[in-house]
Amino acid sequence: MIKLLAKIFKIKSLNSSQLVLVLFVSFLFKTSHAQLLDSLTLDTLTSFISIEDGMKNPDAVIKLVLRKSHLKSFPLEVLRFKNLQYLDISKNKIEELPDSIALLNQLQYLACSKTGLKIIPKTIGKLTHLKYLNLNQNDIETLPPQIGNLENLEILDLWSNDFNEYPSTLKNLKSLKILDLRNILISDETQLYITNLLPKATVQMSPSCKCKW
Repeated sequence: MIKLLAKIFKIKSLNSSQLVLVLFVSFLFKTSHAQLLDSLTLDTLTSFISIEDGMKNPDAVIKLVLRKSHLKSFPLEVLRFKNLQYLDISKNKIEELPDSIALLNQLQYLACSKTGLKIIPKTIGKLTHLKYLNLNQNDIETLPPQIGNLENLEILDLWSNDFNEYPSTLKNLKSLKILDLRNILISDETQLYITNLLPKATVQMSPSCKCKW
């Protein structure tokens, strides 16, 4: 980090005052985000349950639960919570996630279940700390290829959607443990294709629809 910052400041050799400056900036880089919490700590952490309360101290918002909050779209105010690691916006009316969701780059847990969601942005692939992604009971037809960039994803819940295609980049989800595709019409051929993409994951699917597309 020190060498990188020295290049940024175009410093070839560091005297004592320059070293102090670079160390200080390095400290700011490291502390610009809260430390990532383990799953148990994150699960038991007290949640903020309103945007208004969170806005009083945005940097303190790590866990935000807005279930059944009568939202009509994704609340862009959430993007101000740069330390957010857990976000649940389920059971609202949110048909699409914005491209700017990529700004929440500390997210580990994202639940957007039963919202009427139709569109997943390509920028979802920038949320590389995600471990749990719940998009079940929605109206999603396609996943962007960038979903394969979620190298730390462990659980992907897509139960009860309208998928008609599955990107080959799913094979890049090396940490995936569970993929839930139940209550989706999937042919025998496509079921085999999916399981071959993810040989180490448990892929949950309803019985084949015996259909060919």
